[in-house]
Formats: sequence, structure tokens, C-alpha cells
Amino acid sequence: MIISLRAGALSLATAFLLSAMPAAAQQATSKLDEVLARGHLVLGTGSTNAPWHFKSAEDKLQGFDVDIGRIVAKALFGDPDKIEYVNQSSDARIPNITTDKVDLTCQFMTVTGERAQQIAFTIPYYREGVGLMLKADGKYADYAALKAAGSSVTISVLQNVYAEDMVHAALPEATVDQYESVDLIYQALESGRADAAATDQSSLAWYMTQNQGRYKDAGYGWNPQTYACGVKRGDQDWLNFVNTALHEAMTGVEFDFYAKSFKTWFGKDLAPPQIGFPVEYK
Repeated sequence: MIISLRAGALSLATAFLLSAMPAAAQQATSKLDEVLARGHLVLGTGSTNAPWHFKSAEDKLQGFDVDIGRIVAKALFGDPDKIEYVNQSSDARIPNITTDKVDLTCQFMTVTGERAQQIAFTIPYYREGVGLMLKADGKYADYAALKAAGSSVTISVLQNVYAEDMVHAALPEATVDQYESVDLIYQALESGRADAAATDQSSLAWYMTQNQGRYKDAGYGWNPQTYACGVKRGDQDWLNFVNTALHEAMTGVEFDFYAKSFKTWFGKDLAPPQIGFPVEYK
């Protein structure tokens, strides 16, 4: 009787293991294998925020986020254009990852602990912050001059509940004028109603690139935040692959691709990665 029970128990255990194998095998399949089999990357991004993701005059999607996706597609297929774009709003960035609507989201997404509980972030591809833009022929030469001028300085900034505190973190005595759109903060600077405009460093860089010689960066940035792409949690192979593609674009074989994009959208030349001891460990 005891032998019979043991045999029965063994049969049940074996049956359970066999029935579980297909599910385990399915879980072991990475998004990497799925994307390679499909033949193209499904990338979630936006279309209305230059220089990150926006349409050209020919209605072609372009921008720095788009180029980051193209880096991953090139690593996958040797072709940066093997991408299906999913145009998504900011509030869809995480849901579209968790529901597998996209393979990857690259959409100027700030890394936070709360978001990292919902998705897995890649290594950073940009460090954002607030900056100050001056007119090239204006009264103040740089950030030090603005700060020294104290309450005589007026800063234009996008309207926000935190806008005044944000500006005062850099210029404690400055007068802060808030406007309803980014275009209006630039107009205030151009007309002389403001001595400097405060906004994202990337936006300043893009605006200065589009208006060569008319404006300059005050040379000070604050309120740092990290931009990274997002993937679904629990797939280390896929995360490792995307990280490898981004890492080698910033430090290795695809550096020229990344540097050209950085120059196009932010107007800045990047120094090539130093040869020899890996810069990551310095």
C-alpha cells in the first residue's frame, strides 16, 4: 500500500512537471527573440516635442528620441529604419510597455523610483536640467553676471506651480515672470521684458541651434533629471541587449551615429570616447 501511494505520488509529480514545461519554456522566450523573428522594432515615442520627437516638413518622424530608437534597430538588424512607430501621449508611455503594445519606449522619460517599480529603465542616454538663455548682445554676459545683479534681473519661465521656487534655486533675488507657453518666454527675452529665459537645457540648445548667433547659454544648469528608455520588467535578455546598443553608441562602435544626432539636435560636438582604460570605471 505504501509503495502504491509513493508510485502514485511520483506519477502526479511527474505529470505536474510535464504540464508545467510549456509555460516555463514560454516564459524563457525573450522579447529579443520575438523582435528578431518579427523583423522590426516597435518603438513608442511622441511626435510634437522638438528636438526630441517631431515631424519634419515632409511628415517624417525625427528627433533625438527617434535616433535613440534607430540605434537599437541598427543593433538588431543592421538597419536603423526597421522600426514601426507607435505615436503615443506621455501618459501612455508606461501602459504601452506593460501591455506589450510596444517593445521599447524612448520619449524623454524621466527616471524615477515610482516609475522603476512599473517598468525597467535602460541606461541613461541624456541628462536633462534647467538652463538660462541670454541674448548674445544682451546686458548680461553669463550666469555670474545675472546672479550679481540680484533683484535687477527678470527671468521669463513657463507657468507652473513650482516655477518661482525653481528659478530662485539658481537666482534667489531675481524677479520671475511666468508665461503660458514656451514661445512667450522666448518673446519676453527677445523684446527685453526679460533678461534671461529659464527652461530645459535641451530646449535652449535646440532654440539656439535654430537661431544661430542670436542667443547664448548662461553657462549654468540645475535641477538634473535622467532620461532613459523603458522596457517591460522581467526580461533581462532584452534589457541587456538594449543597454548594450545604447552603451556602444555613447562609448564604442556606434559613437559617430550618436554624436551626429547630438550635434544635429543640440548643436554641440561631443568629444570622442577616450581610448584605453574604460571611461565607465574612472
